[in-house]
Amino acid sequence: MEEAAVHAERDDIDEKVIARLVDDARTTYADIGDELGLSAPAVKRRVDRLREVGVIRGFTAVVDLDVLGWRTEVFVEIYCAGKISSDDILSTLERHPEIADLCTVVGEPDAIVRLLAADTQHLEAALERIRSEPLVLRTRSTVVLSRLLERPRA
Repeated sequence: MEEAAVHAERDDIDEKVIARLVDDARTTYADIGDELGLSAPAVKRRVDRLREVGVIRGFTAVVDLDVLGWRTEVFVEIYCAGKISSDDILSTLERHPEIADLCTVVGEPDAIVRLLAADTQHLEAALERIRSEPLVLRTRSTVVLSRLLERPRA
């Protein structure tokens, strides 16, 4: 992440604009302005500035994965052979569509992935594909039973 994005100047109004967009990215600038006592163009200027400095990186839809049929969520520890670079881990694992998140970590595993699958058969097939990658020595999986708290990225 760029230094400017981490330390971008923001005020309380910027924080409220960000919070409103995180809550619903489709909220109009006019609606946000009405809530904050600003004109729609003033809100747009703030959003444009926040995008320019990298605070806001984009707008997205939040989908219900269960409705889409992705009902199985698993955290998988990835253990690699020898010293392996982050770039090698990424290039190896990014081709697996079931991997929703991929992080390198400190500790025994080299990486942890959040994997989504339709069911246990799909999960088994995805894990077999991941385990067949030459750099993967082994994996260890933890199945999510229920998601108790999920905070939007803000």
